[in-house]
Amino acid sequence: MGIFPEIPVAEWITQATEWIQEALKPIFTFIRDDFGDFIEVFAEDWLMGIPIWLFILVVAVLAFFASGKKFGLVAFSVIGLWFVANQGLWEELMNTFTLVIFASLISVIIGVPFGIWMAKSKPVENILTPVLDFMQTMPAFVYLIPAVAFFGIGMVPGVFASVIFATPPTVRFTNLGIRQVSGELIEASDAFGTTGAQKLFKVQLPMAKKTIMAGINQTVMLALSMVVIASMIGAKGLGQSVITALQRAQVGPGFVAGFGIVILAIIIDRFTQNLNTQRGENL
Repeated sequence: MGIFPEIPVAEWITQATEWIQEALKPIFTFIRDDFGDFIEVFAEDWLMGIPIWLFILVVAVLAFFASGKKFGLVAFSVIGLWFVANQGLWEELMNTFTLVIFASLISVIIGVPFGIWMAKSKPVENILTPVLDFMQTMPAFVYLIPAVAFFGIGMVPGVFASVIFATPPTVRFTNLGIRQVSGELIEASDAFGTTGAQKLFKVQLPMAKKTIMAGINQTVMLALSMVVIASMIGAKGLGQSVITALQRAQVGPGFVAGFGIVILAIIIDRFTQNLNTQRGENL
């Protein structure tokens, strides 16, 4: 012990966590049970209910149009998804896909409004910037602790931890995109007597679309990067296969599951990138 008494920060955080658990217990229970059941139904009944060949066909058609009617992304998507199915990892892929979808959607729903708020208010930007810095620099494993404390184990805490980790890019890029809109355009819209809402939805957001989509792309990639970490608290998917292989020192199965994550990451990344361009690019 030094010359100063130790500040009981850990104790304060523990007490705050326990208070939140008790105060918001009905909300956490509802999210864990009802939302958790919905995620399970989405993954196991809806996605797994689609025949593999049909799912691959739909992805191929979407890739064809998303890439500007080019075949690079189509070929990679078909071969990659066929490889995952061939290795007996299709169910794990669907669970991983579910985790990424829900975490990304929630992150975007939260991130875009906060980004707009930051762009509209300098004090809000000053407050949220260090909060976003904290969220991005805190080790991802730390987010598993409150996730388990609030929601137990399973897909829900995995989504919760992924949302915290993946939201900042959408907030930052939305703020940046709106602030970069030309001042002349803002003045012109003011001159035509547009309201604040009209200026936002008809001028600022359309002009900031590419920047915002770049932030969403980063959010999706960060959500996917949490797959393996989230599997440590019971989130099903390819990450769970990687963890199992690690625990048993099984190099082959671990690498195959890792390839599955890489394949999904590339497909999602190319889709979101192509949505942000007027003309698709080759893979």
